[in-house]
Amino acid sequence: MAMDNGAGGAARQPLGFLLLYALAYAGGVTAYTPFLMLVLPARITELAGADDIVWLGYIVFAGAVAASVSGVLSGWLSDRTNSRRLWVAVGMVATILLQLAMMQCDSIGALLWLVVAWQLALNLMLVPLIAWAGDFVPDTQKGLLGGLLSIAPALGAWSGILFAAGAAASFEGKAVIIAAMTAALMLPLLLLGQPRRLTASPDVSPASQATSSHLQSAAVRMWVARLLMQISGAALASYLYFWLRALDPAMGDGEKTILFAGGLSASIVVALFLGRWSDRYGHPFAVLSLIAALAGFALAAMALADDPAMAKLAYVLFAIAGATFLALHASQTLRVLRDPAQRGLGIGLFNLTNTAPSLVMPWIAISVVPGFGFGKLFLVLALLALCAAALLATMPRDV
Repeated sequence: MAMDNGAGGAARQPLGFLLLYALAYAGGVTAYTPFLMLVLPARITELAGADDIVWLGYIVFAGAVAASVSGVLSGWLSDRTNSRRLWVAVGMVATILLQLAMMQCDSIGALLWLVVAWQLALNLMLVPLIAWAGDFVPDTQKGLLGGLLSIAPALGAWSGILFAAGAAASFEGKAVIIAAMTAALMLPLLLLGQPRRLTASPDVSPASQATSSHLQSAAVRMWVARLLMQISGAALASYLYFWLRALDPAMGDGEKTILFAGGLSASIVVALFLGRWSDRYGHPFAVLSLIAALAGFALAAMALADDPAMAKLAYVLFAIAGATFLALHASQTLRVLRDPAQRGLGIGLFNLTNTAPSLVMPWIAISVVPGFGFGKLFLVLALLALCAAALLATMPRDV
C-alpha cells in the first residue's frame, strides 16, 4: 500500500470504508481487552497458585515495557517501509499465534516471555493501523472517524462480559474465541479495504520551519493532555471495584459490569454526534477541551457525592466523557501528525500515554488513598482532567 501525505486532501472516504476501518480497530481492541482483564489473570492463577498477585505484577510491568518499545519501533518501521497494511497483517497473525501458543504453556516463566512477545506483536498490528488512518482520512472526516472508533472500547467491554457470563469455561476456549473475533473483525479491511487516494493540498506540503515548530508545540499539548486523561482513567479503573464495594456493599458484580459497559456504549452516540459536529462547524480541540472538563467535573462529583445513586450517575458520566475523549483525541491527533514519513513514529510516541500511567498511577493511589480515602483521590484525578482541558483550550485554532 502506497502511503499518502493527504491528511488535508480533498477526497472523502466512503462511509462503508470508514466502517470497515472502525471494525478492524475494534478487532485490535478486542484482541487485548478481555484477555488482559479476565483471561490472563485467570491463567496466571492456574500456573502460579498463591503467588499469582506477584506474578501478575511482573507480567503486567514487563508487558508495559514491551508495549512501549514496540509501539515506537512499529510506527517507525511502517514509516520506513512505506507500508501500513503489510505490518497490520503481520502483527495480527503474530498476535493470534502467540495468544494460542499460551494454551500450550505450562510454566509461569514461559508465560511471561510469551506475553512480552505478544505485546510486541500486538503493537506491530495496532500502531500502523492507527497511522494508516492518517494516510487516508481527510480533516473533514476526522470527527466522524473518532466517533466510529468509540465502538471499539464498548465492543471490548461487552466481549469481556460474555466471558464473565461463562461464554467459554477454559483458558483454551477463551483464547480461541478471542483469536476468532480478532480475525473476523480485521480481515474485511485487510482483504477488501481500498481507500480513495487523497489529493495533496498545500497544508501538507513540506512544512516551513515555523510551521513545523507550530505543529510540534500542538503535538506536545495533545500528548500531555492525553497522558493526564489516561492517568485519571487508569487510576479509576484500577480502584473502581474497591470504591463501588465501599459505596454500596450490596452491589453485585453484574451491576458493576453494566455500569462500566453501559457508559462505554453510551459514549458511541455522544462521540458520533460531537465528531460530526466538529467536522461540520470546526473547533475540534475546543470540543476535546469541553469533554475533558466534563470528565473532571464528573470526578469531582464522585468525590463529593454522599448518595450511592448520585455517585453511580457521576461515574457513568465520567465513563462516557472519558471514552468519548479518547476516541475523538485518537482521530484529532492525526491533525498534528501531518508528515507521512514520521506519522507512524508519532503514533508510537503517543501510545506511550497508554503505558506510562501504569508507572505513575500506583504511586498516586498509594500516596492518597490510605490516608485520605477515595474522595481525595478522585479530586486529584479531577484536577488532572481539568489541566488537560486547559491545555486543549489554548490550542491554536489554525492547527
